Amino acid sequence: MARQDPDNDKWSQVTPEALFHDRRRVLKALGLLGAGVSLSPIARAGLLDWLSEPDSPDTRLPLPHSRPPAYQAALTPTPEDKVLGYNNYYEFGMGKGDPAKQAQKLVTRPWQLTIDGEVAKPLTLSVDELARRFPLEERIYRLRCVEAWSMVIPWLGFELGKLLALVEPLPTARYVAFETLYDPKQMPGQASGRVGGGLAYPYVEGLRLDEAQHPLTLIALGLYGKQLAPQNGAPVRLVVPWKYGFKSIKAIVRIRLVTRQPPTTWNLAAPHEYGFYANVNPAVDHPRWSQASERVIGPGGLLDIQRQPTLPFNGYGEAVAELYRGMDLRKWF
Repeated sequence: MARQDPDNDKWSQVTPEALFHDRRRVLKALGLLGAGVSLSPIARAGLLDWLSEPDSPDTRLPLPHSRPPAYQAALTPTPEDKVLGYNNYYEFGMGKGDPAKQAQKLVTRPWQLTIDGEVAKPLTLSVDELARRFPLEERIYRLRCVEAWSMVIPWLGFELGKLLALVEPLPTARYVAFETLYDPKQMPGQASGRVGGGLAYPYVEGLRLDEAQHPLTLIALGLYGKQLAPQNGAPVRLVVPWKYGFKSIKAIVRIRLVTRQPPTTWNLAAPHEYGFYANVNPAVDHPRWSQASERVIGPGGLLDIQRQPTLPFNGYGEAVAELYRGMDLRKWF
């Protein structure tokens, strides 16, 4: 989809005048108005997404939930518009703003989730049955992207371990495999390697069973008090706060308990860059950038760039480090 040109007078007709002039001022200050400017793909995508405007009204319904004090972190949540508008979701395009534009027609009702594999009682439940069976909690978690940016998000969900207990894992179950909806008609990135980054679809992810059963591991049905937006993984997604964000698979249709470590999308695409575990570790850099610090996605605009040190296990080490006792976390990255 073509982006609006900030030098075009029509831009000022659809953008509040003060914001229009402020953006022109910022671009001029950065020397980005005019020809001959070369930006990296990541910088260019971030700039254009900051300049873009949301296309669709928010029609999400509120979800009843509790607020356990233990999960009301002393952190300032990222502004909701940033969480809705700045996403990685290659099924809808590679730009950060593409999911908010392209995912709105995704049909999220009815939606079935199947839990099967090495279990005694396989189940298929609708997303609404999930909400009825498992009371939702608001949990404010850090989110750390492998691209070295971060957010703080108030998710609405329930512990994955409670769902797994319902199906009664067999002694042979050692891992949990997850699978996203496969529907190229609704998800253009699945139909086009150019749009979808050349990944193999459907998107798949996996956890060790003990990781999946950990109390921090969440099945999320909402955020900011309302249903999940399509661009954020509606209607059901995984949230694993001590791992890089690509582990938190979106639009899940199947959870399967298995004996062997399951394949995962990014590990298949580039195993030297994206390990199966993907635990946030500031001491282990991505081959193409440092993981020692992160860019905080906050309330400001293009010039409001804050960085902070990245915490081991994204700040959840006290709760989860025991899962990896004795493991070489440089080898098992």
